[in-house]
Amino acid sequence: MADFVQQSNVKSATRELAAPIADVATFAGIVQGVLDTNPFGCTAYETSSGPMPAMDKTREGYTARINFEDLEANTVGYVTARAGTVTGFNGAKAAILADTDLSTAMGGDPVSDPEAERYSATIKCHDPTGEIYYVAFAREEVRVTSYEADAILATIEAWADTVPALA
Repeated sequence: MADFVQQSNVKSATRELAAPIADVATFAGIVQGVLDTNPFGCTAYETSSGPMPAMDKTREGYTARINFEDLEANTVGYVTARAGTVTGFNGAKAAILADTDLSTAMGGDPVSDPEAERYSATIKCHDPTGEIYYVAFAREEVRVTSYEADAILATIEAWADTVPALA
């Protein structure tokens, strides 16, 4: 029988943030800033499907939590809403906070719980060396996956060191 022979050494690295990213606007600004400025030096490339961008947001999700509190500020229930865009997140959150029928049904006043909010976005990147890797942003960490060259991680780490919210 033939043996399997390793073809590559794919790596993954995580930076846990000292504090969660403050809010959805800051989070979205970081992700959009990466897409707008391409700080990793990614390059466009061709596949059998046609031209591909240097960087592409492949996934994103935003979750809001609204607590319902009684007159003594005790939580009597909560609702979470998950949206695929920041606009959807903000709209869902506003709609839940304004929904008097839902407040009546829950038996309390709606109060946003920003500490329980979750945000995520993944960017697919094409390195000039030809490697494709992913940078996944979450509220409490940044993860780099599917890379081989240590220089890729060094570039991302150097950039992240310049972004105060990613300390």
